[in-house]
Amino acid sequence: MEKIKKHRTYWQITKQKFLANRLAKWSLWTFFVLLFVAVFADFIANEKPLICKIDGQWQAPIVRQYAINFGLARPSGDFRTKDWHNQTYDFKILPPIPYSSTYQDRKNRKLVSPFATQRIESWRYRHWLGTDRLGRDIAAGMVAGTRTAMQVGLIAMSIAAFLGILLGGIAGFFGNEGLQTTWSIVIGGLVGLLLGIFYGFVARGYVLQTSDNFVFELLKSSALLFALVAVCMGLGWLASRLPILNKPFSLPLDSIVMRLIEVFNSTPTLLLILAFVAIIKQPSVLYIMVIIGFVAWTGIAKFIRAELLKIRHLEYIEAGRALGFSDWRILFRHAIPNALTPVLTTVAFGIAAAILIEAALSFLGIGVDPNAVTWGSLLQNARNDFNAWWLAVFPGMAIFITVTAFNLIGEGLSRAIR
Repeated sequence: MEKIKKHRTYWQITKQKFLANRLAKWSLWTFFVLLFVAVFADFIANEKPLICKIDGQWQAPIVRQYAINFGLARPSGDFRTKDWHNQTYDFKILPPIPYSSTYQDRKNRKLVSPFATQRIESWRYRHWLGTDRLGRDIAAGMVAGTRTAMQVGLIAMSIAAFLGILLGGIAGFFGNEGLQTTWSIVIGGLVGLLLGIFYGFVARGYVLQTSDNFVFELLKSSALLFALVAVCMGLGWLASRLPILNKPFSLPLDSIVMRLIEVFNSTPTLLLILAFVAIIKQPSVLYIMVIIGFVAWTGIAKFIRAELLKIRHLEYIEAGRALGFSDWRILFRHAIPNALTPVLTTVAFGIAAAILIEAALSFLGIGVDPNAVTWGSLLQNARNDFNAWWLAVFPGMAIFITVTAFNLIGEGLSRAIR
């Protein structure tokens, strides 16, 4: 008897096509390796032991540091300032790289080459990729840079994907005629928007500029903006019950979103980022993630809009309306999930672009904490010391491999979905 062939879904076919592309497949494995290094960076490169026994007591310093950072434990004694390399241990298991990215080895300062003779106790403490002028281990800096690059790429594009899918989805699904409302609700929304901008950003401008926690204050201002818009639209909805204000109105969502996209695309991304960075008091990589996410959503919005323009009149959408489903339920439960395929390609390319932007800003010393170790900051050190080739080669190769891997993943996805 012939075996009955199982029906394969679209995603199974796409996965098979993607994995058949060797370059895309190996690039995906490269991404998994980079993600593993980013997640377990503290367990890979750290001067603290993974587990140790001091004075008869067993300790897991790295795990304890996590507990302290999350407020689950309190540092006791000299835990934060302890020189873990000069402790007397009864037993210890060190990470693969026994240095953190900020640890300064005083015995190996002044740019020690990977192949030079190093002043170390044993081969276990060797700086395999050399050190910088301060004696910081380059291998540990590469691990820290991997975590930063993955954070910037994934978090920034998550923000961009959320904004792009939301705005592009409502623009493509409703168009200029699909969302009916009343003038009172529109006027209420505009009044709430103006009040939210004034009270959330203009009146709080000094707080935003001088606060040490810019992201938290930005979230507070954004929450105030959305709250005022929601309250004013609610008042407009109540006012729409009056006959004089109950005139129907088609909200041109497609035109509004497209004009917004044109505004963002008409201004260079780097210029927008520099404008945001200029008002930040305390530079941080976290701010770079948020800023990139807020300026990189336009490409995703255009793709999702184009897909929804094609599928909004298909049979299953009409069937949902016939069953009495609301337009918002059809949009988020059925339309958007079936239009996400090209978005994955855009996100892959966007991650590569975000990593390049972060590396460029770190190289220029703009918007990033000067004490943070990233691939871009390592390249900046190489600019000051031309003879220290290892400061340029290793982070440069890391940036090249990472960006190439994400570009190949995006190309593989674009071929697989055809």
